[in-house]
Amino acid sequence: MLEAPEAIDGPVLHRWARACVTGLAEHCDEINDLNVFPVPDADTGTNLVATMRSAVRAADAVRDGEHAGDVTAVAAALARGAVAGARGNSGAILSQVLRGLARGTADSADPGRLDGAGLRSALRHASTLARDAVSRPMDGTIVTVLAAAAHAVETAAPDVVLPDLVRTAADTAAAALLHTPAQLDVLGAAGVVDAGGRGLVVILDALVEVVTGRAPDRAPIPTRRGRPVPDGGHPCTDPQDCPVAPAAADQDYEVMYLVSGTDSDRIGKLRAVLGTIGDSVVIVGDGAGDDVGASATWSVHVHCTDAGAAVEAGLTAGVLSQVRITCFVLDAARTATTGRGPRAVLSIVAGQGAADLFAQEGAHVLRADDAITGADLLDAIRRTGRRDVTVLPNGALPAPDLVAVGAQARADGREVVFLPSSSTVQALAALAVHDPGRIGVDDAYSMSEAAAAVRWGSLRIADERALTYVGTCEPGDCLGLVGHEVVVIESDVAAAGRRLVELVLRAGGELVTILLGEKASDALGERIADHLTSRNPGVEVMVYRGGQGCDLLQFGVE
Repeated sequence: MLEAPEAIDGPVLHRWARACVTGLAEHCDEINDLNVFPVPDADTGTNLVATMRSAVRAADAVRDGEHAGDVTAVAAALARGAVAGARGNSGAILSQVLRGLARGTADSADPGRLDGAGLRSALRHASTLARDAVSRPMDGTIVTVLAAAAHAVETAAPDVVLPDLVRTAADTAAAALLHTPAQLDVLGAAGVVDAGGRGLVVILDALVEVVTGRAPDRAPIPTRRGRPVPDGGHPCTDPQDCPVAPAAADQDYEVMYLVSGTDSDRIGKLRAVLGTIGDSVVIVGDGAGDDVGASATWSVHVHCTDAGAAVEAGLTAGVLSQVRITCFVLDAARTATTGRGPRAVLSIVAGQGAADLFAQEGAHVLRADDAITGADLLDAIRRTGRRDVTVLPNGALPAPDLVAVGAQARADGREVVFLPSSSTVQALAALAVHDPGRIGVDDAYSMSEAAAAVRWGSLRIADERALTYVGTCEPGDCLGLVGHEVVVIESDVAAAGRRLVELVLRAGGELVTILLGEKASDALGERIADHLTSRNPGVEVMVYRGGQGCDLLQFGVE
């Protein structure tokens, strides 16, 4: 195991952000099940994943730039992306955690990196920003859990090193989370911990794993599915029976939008007006103007009975964009009709890297490093806990097996759609256009179109002498396939890769995605990428470590 660093640079922070997406996606259903405050709409986990994913996209934009190694630049990008893509109350508060992180980097003794002093400052700023963002902070929420972690780190001995500080923050947050049912009546009555606080623990645990190389070992957190609960509470087995905060129970809509072209005075007036219109008012800035005391963009969140009035109030404060209005009653009816939670996407993949890519985009994953059966796929469909499931089979099972699995799933009362994806790279393209807000058939059509538009191929090492479409190969030769047909035979792997992708690019393309296999070196991906960009200046090349065992690499051209 590598020695834990004493400071975090830009690439490590970026890796942590991606780990947060993976962790939140893995715990998404669990966090949604905990969600009873301020309304039991079962979307806290979904909102946290969407917000963190938006933050990572913003950080991706600076990953290859001149400031990629600067932790301040990466942290600022994460904060901007989180505010722009904040979903729900919890997402808005998460954006302030990232904004606090950006502020804390300025207090590090090591320029361009986040050290122990910077972490103390970051959590202190994050706690203050989160509490200031909420019009009526309440004990027993994510704000309380964050404050406990910040205080523990702030009061730790001055000589405590960064790895121990991140463990202290995560362990204190986990302990504070278990006390939330005793602090907030609605949580105690439902017998659950705070959903947002649970998400924060996932985020801090991801930081521990990235910094120390080992994830904390946490006991399972009880949810509303009839399991034992902490602090002597009683489980709420039916989400519809779980109590809600009195103020939130009277509200019909959740309204969110971004405000730009404004200042802190006008935002203050907007906060006051929204307080008279509804509750759960959260207004957060992206920190882009922290040097002059204002933010370039503000994210606004409110629960109310008059969505139009909330939007009109925003128009008086500045320029609005990304207006989102959610009706709690319609969402509850939709959940009751279609089953718990929105439509799920399940992808069959080989390799840890590929699994992480899909999990980061919110998909459920069935690993197929070894052969799988229809029974394996049916079990994975059932484990999603959703009535509507879109499956990306990626060539792992023959069509008759998929038909049989579909029939069995429908017998369970599920609606399962199998998309025509033959490869992992096609599935990635399909997932990129997935929109859970669309009608299922429309979404499936868009995803199928995206998959079909990807021309794909792979590199493999021949293990026996065989006759192919382009000649006879010998054991040890590198084979280049387009789809399932061999079109290139070379003794040199890099030469085969270059020839293969160039053949596919002759038909046009703007983006090449390469997934490196378990036995492929990073240098192989770099050599092929450098060759493509030098010969095709208008083509973007993305290289990921997929970890699949059967192919040296798999690529897709769009």
